[in-house]
Amino acid sequence: MSKNSSSLSQLALQKFIKNFWGVFSLIYIGLVGIISVFAYVFAPDSSQNANQMHVSIHSKSPGFSVDMLTIPSEVDNDQNWFDIIFFGKKNTNTEIPISNYKLEGNQLTYTEYVSDGLQGETKTINANFITDNSTKQFIKKRTFYLGTDKYGRDLLSRLLVGARISFFIGFVAVFISLVIGVFMGSIAGYYGGKIDAAIMWIINVTWSIPTLLLVIAITLALGKGFWQVFIAVGLTMWVEVARVVRGQIISAKEMQYVTAAKALGFNDFRIIAKHILPNILAPVIVICAANFAAAILIESGLSFLGIGAQPPMSSWGAMIKDHYNYIILGKPYLAILPGLCIMFLVMAFMLVGNALRDALDVKV
Repeated sequence: MSKNSSSLSQLALQKFIKNFWGVFSLIYIGLVGIISVFAYVFAPDSSQNANQMHVSIHSKSPGFSVDMLTIPSEVDNDQNWFDIIFFGKKNTNTEIPISNYKLEGNQLTYTEYVSDGLQGETKTINANFITDNSTKQFIKKRTFYLGTDKYGRDLLSRLLVGARISFFIGFVAVFISLVIGVFMGSIAGYYGGKIDAAIMWIINVTWSIPTLLLVIAITLALGKGFWQVFIAVGLTMWVEVARVVRGQIISAKEMQYVTAAKALGFNDFRIIAKHILPNILAPVIVICAANFAAAILIESGLSFLGIGAQPPMSSWGAMIKDHYNYIILGKPYLAILPGLCIMFLVMAFMLVGNALRDALDVKV
């Protein structure tokens, strides 16, 4: 017998690696995941929710630069490094875009930045916090690589921080749908009869309600908020998992290894959990990839409607809602960029799902 025989999982992995778009999409998803976790490390604006507003420089084009005066606050900002990295910095300082300044002794005279060629207001403040050696520390040239939104916030930072919601809603929603869907589908498929009929009735009723309408109803019942949306989306996606698991278990429970397990006296829970489910994971993995994409789209739709992630929290769907009218006002990228982010992430999950389907198909 040849020693080079490979297991089915190894063969599936080899087939998946040969799929260029599947591997490329998986790498892209991994990069988005890293950015989501460490968004505040990569974002130019590391304040909480990247919500530092400068109304005087709103809706500026990509590459816009301005001198930014930072006036230190007397409020003590006591944050540990963990809190800053994962939840953003509590910025208590005052930031003012300026067009020019002059430092004389301990008096700083500056002119506030005003767009459209207008002259800003000139002010003089006591600048004991600035010395000749620390001018560059408190007055820096700030570049907004993707421009600013209508509130003067850094668009690139908002996109990076917004990736966190769109990415993690997929994990939470798919986890909830897996727990409920696998449980309900396993019971319905394994026991059949009246139990199957009752569960299928619940599935069909849930299936008949439009997904977005059901999510809105659950969200309104639980209240607006971050975690409420995650739970609501997960509670509407379990029916697809349950139908797939039910169908697979109906076929698998007639196999000889299940009959042998029953003959050995194993209980139903062990037969389902250790013998049947591991053998029907392939279609479940594929549908999970599709549910990731669906969860991202649903969350974006909810945020666009104003019942998803609430301000000042950054969300791609909310960014489209805030700026969709700019499409006809000469700044279309303010709405197009978050739309492209949603499209690319959803497409990546769909391509990974297709690649997994092909890799796990034993007939190919």
